Amino acid sequence: MITITQNAAAHVQAAITNRGKGLGLRLGTKTSGCSGLSYVIEFCDVPNEDDTIIEQHGVKVIINAKSMIFLDGTEVDYVRKGLSEGFEFSNPNIRGECGCGESFTV
Repeated sequence: MITITQNAAAHVQAAITNRGKGLGLRLGTKTSGCSGLSYVIEFCDVPNEDDTIIEQHGVKVIINAKSMIFLDGTEVDYVRKGLSEGFEFSNPNIRGECGCGESFTV
């Protein structure tokens, strides 16, 4: 199961409100970077048949079946560090990451 912190949920809800539409946050993976996989985050307006939908703190997170095996157990948070802010992932499936932190291996 994937979890989303209350802080991340509040950020997603504010973004959906500003956008004016959206079912929730689509979370997935794609082949990319020097380690193999990277996270993909986008709005979801209509889920696919094979999607898993998780609702926490009033926000839906939609995950496609292919990505679920790489993301199972992941916690999604939204953090601010100095002048930077963004989503942070605590993924127990990661076996290695590239030096820049943009991609990972499971």
